[in-house]
Amino acid sequence: MIRLKAILFLLLLSFSAFAQQKRSLTHDDYDGWESISSTIITPDGHWVGYGVGPQEGDAKAIFVNHDNASLRYQVPRAGNITFSNDGKWAVGKIEAQQDSIRKLKLKGKKSKDFPKDSLFILSLADGNIEKLTRIKSFQTPKKEGNWLAVHFEKEDKKKKPEDKSENDSTAKSATDKKEAKKKELKTDGTQLLVRSFDGKITHVIERVEKYGFSEMGEYLYFIQATQDTLDNATVGLLSLKDGKQTVLDSGMTKYTDVAFSKDLKHFAYVASGDSLKSKKPYYQLYLNVIGKDGVTKIVDQSTEGILENGVVSKSGNLRFSEDGERLFFGVAEDYKTYAYEEDSTILDEERVSLDIWGWQDNDLQPMQLKNKNREANKTFLAVYHLKPGKLVQLGDEKIDNINLDKDARYKVAVATDDNPYRINFSWDTQIGRDVYLIDLENGDRKLVAKDVTGYPSLSPAGKYINWYSYTDSTYIAYDITSGKLIDLTGAISDDFYDQLHDTPSMPRGYGSAGWTKDDKAFIVYSQYDIWKVDPSGKKEPVNITKGLGKKESTSFRREVLDREEEYINPKAPLILSAFNDRNKKSGYYIGDIEGKEIPEMLVFTDHRYYGLEKAKDADKVIVRRSTFQEYPDVYATDMALTNLVQLSHANAQQENIKWGTVELTEYMTLKGDSLQGLIYKPEDFDANQKYPMMVYFYERRSDSYHNYITPAPSASTINIAYFVSNGYVVFVPDIKYDIGHPGKSAYDCIIPGVQSVVAQGYVDENNMAIQGQSWGGYQVAYLVTQTDMFKAAGAGAPVANMTSAYGGIRWGSGMSRMFQYEHTQSRIGGTLWEKPMEYIENSPLFFADQVNTPVLIMHNDEDGAVPWYQGIEFFMSLKRNRTPAWLLVYNGEDHNLRQRKNRKDLSIRLSQFFDHYLKGEPAPLWMTEGIPAVEKGKTLKYDLSEE
Repeated sequence: MIRLKAILFLLLLSFSAFAQQKRSLTHDDYDGWESISSTIITPDGHWVGYGVGPQEGDAKAIFVNHDNASLRYQVPRAGNITFSNDGKWAVGKIEAQQDSIRKLKLKGKKSKDFPKDSLFILSLADGNIEKLTRIKSFQTPKKEGNWLAVHFEKEDKKKKPEDKSENDSTAKSATDKKEAKKKELKTDGTQLLVRSFDGKITHVIERVEKYGFSEMGEYLYFIQATQDTLDNATVGLLSLKDGKQTVLDSGMTKYTDVAFSKDLKHFAYVASGDSLKSKKPYYQLYLNVIGKDGVTKIVDQSTEGILENGVVSKSGNLRFSEDGERLFFGVAEDYKTYAYEEDSTILDEERVSLDIWGWQDNDLQPMQLKNKNREANKTFLAVYHLKPGKLVQLGDEKIDNINLDKDARYKVAVATDDNPYRINFSWDTQIGRDVYLIDLENGDRKLVAKDVTGYPSLSPAGKYINWYSYTDSTYIAYDITSGKLIDLTGAISDDFYDQLHDTPSMPRGYGSAGWTKDDKAFIVYSQYDIWKVDPSGKKEPVNITKGLGKKESTSFRREVLDREEEYINPKAPLILSAFNDRNKKSGYYIGDIEGKEIPEMLVFTDHRYYGLEKAKDADKVIVRRSTFQEYPDVYATDMALTNLVQLSHANAQQENIKWGTVELTEYMTLKGDSLQGLIYKPEDFDANQKYPMMVYFYERRSDSYHNYITPAPSASTINIAYFVSNGYVVFVPDIKYDIGHPGKSAYDCIIPGVQSVVAQGYVDENNMAIQGQSWGGYQVAYLVTQTDMFKAAGAGAPVANMTSAYGGIRWGSGMSRMFQYEHTQSRIGGTLWEKPMEYIENSPLFFADQVNTPVLIMHNDEDGAVPWYQGIEFFMSLKRNRTPAWLLVYNGEDHNLRQRKNRKDLSIRLSQFFDHYLKGEPAPLWMTEGIPAVEKGKTLKYDLSEE
């Protein structure tokens, strides 16, 4: 017995020692934390590929056998991966070592001096790797054909020739080297290598600047650049069946858009013969009958039927119809000449520079300036009918938004015109649009409906136009044959619009899964269930999930497993994602498209599932799964989804880190509503201890219960994983809003939520803080004017004064901010002059004298969402009232920090600020001394003060 006790004691001691080896996260851990990206699976399902890399440093590509996870290959520094269409090869780029690049930057080297990317070609049969150096890009055919095109960088004339491996197809022969000694003409084009993956067949084309495969890999087009002043640019085709290379056209100065017809009878391109130095080049549209010599110019600016004062656009998105009988292209407005602009007698310093804001303008000047390039390059859709040789102009200044069906199969298109309503967009983003049906044969337009608040699209079989009507919260279809409008969901007793909607705008719909074959049924989502609706009205709507969703509070949604599908195939398995909005479980079910059988559970657990992807030609799938503690690794399984085999193993270092847990909690608001929240607790949590608590919030976040939180430097908010690992409890409450009272709504939800956590006995109520960004930052600013229960607060990009912010500009988009207050997130529900008291009552600035809580504000000087003077107004009001406050302004930064160096800096300052107030740590020097302007850039003052 004594011996047994001794053994137990030693085991406990060992376990305790192991537990003590774990440590808390530090800011230094961020760089090495990995993420997985670019998950792919071969068509036959035998191999899975993914990229994995740290936040800073070199990534790698991993290729794993789907059925044998121990069989795997790793390619260091690789990315942009893809498989050959036969699934036997993997290919991707190999980037230069990050450390090497950094050292070159420290030496003052420019990007042109950096090492160039390489290419790897991996044989999945035996793991052999071939590498090609100095590559610019590569391509493979989209659907079929096992070809690889590799575009190389220009050779570096300053460097000595590199030794080439025997199997490197770019190695130069003696003749090549002799020719290279001759004076070379300057060109922007470089060598293109086209080869089979095994390298047994190769084709080399010089001075290529653009290239691409036909969809099925039968042909490759290439565009060769000019040399010096020679007019020797060309466009040509390489037949991959017989290796024949054909130059279709030469002598033009620029070739741009190209397109293959699906039947490979025709090849089209856009070209210009004007000088490369011309500021106003004109382009023409050309057509080649594949396999025959010669090309035909089919459209230029003088072609009958083209838009008045229109020209062929250089970037018109060339596209053939599925039958190859129609060629769609873009037409732009002809160049305009302005006497003032052309007047060479005026010096630049004498030219006037101003913006004129006109009340009659549809878009505000800042928005026009943001969209200036897009507008300058705007094109209007036109179609060229090949057999009659006729051009039909479809779009113009009135109707420039025209949508074809997926494969351009039908002779009609859907168009919308929002011009009659556009001027309202500054204060109401849910403007209407007039919907038209366009006849592609003659360009005739038929008005379908006026002032539609939705986004119409053509059904797969071309029989209906359908959209969700925001105004009516229902789904509408327009029968093209009868010309009748059909309410698809209005008579169904279920909820098809957002039941949690709480802004003064029209609620969104839950979306649709699409249509069945021949447009026989429309598959649409309600809050929880899925309905099958017959647009003809002959059959009653069918709840194909049999009401299970509403009964279990579980939302069902269809998973798209065939990315090329045209419609929902009733013979294919109906895989449904499932999410329970009460307990947050998720997983997958198999349903019945006929609605005869209740959905059958495949997997439904306390995880978050996403990224389900099926092999094209096999019933093998991959999926990702996570919890707060488990990184979303890649798993392999079959269509039954019963046996998940883990393929990836990211972030093994987490085993040595104190992590924590998360709990789902419920509480009552001050208005008596039941809400949910998340409580994150430290790993070594002891209910008898008292923990400092951080409170973070933004709208409703409880659905993220099973989301993994990656330790990463902060773009604006606290990193929950970091704070929990460092001994904090973190509470994330949901918020429900009343229109006109967003500030009070936040108080009514957050405060009782916090009190419910405090009541559990493990939170030190004297050491609690709040932090939020943007809308959350506003609520932080509001809350500290209403309560002193928080010892510190962090407010990122807060609106302090709604009366001044209302008339401001969102500089990122150029839009007025009015819409935000009248209709969306800020939730006032009226203009400043209609509801002045609501704007004042919800503005922290007017109650700044009531703030006793120390506040750390971040508001950056290029914030594109919230004008940064809002942060200044809040800071100055606190400073004026002698309330401890600090304002962090990252120069040149946006609403959320973009630059990693600044994210790291903010993360340090956030933790130092809250550690000081909630843990009693010494304050850093930047808080006690500040950083005077004369010291800017010379010191960061992270050092802690001596107290």
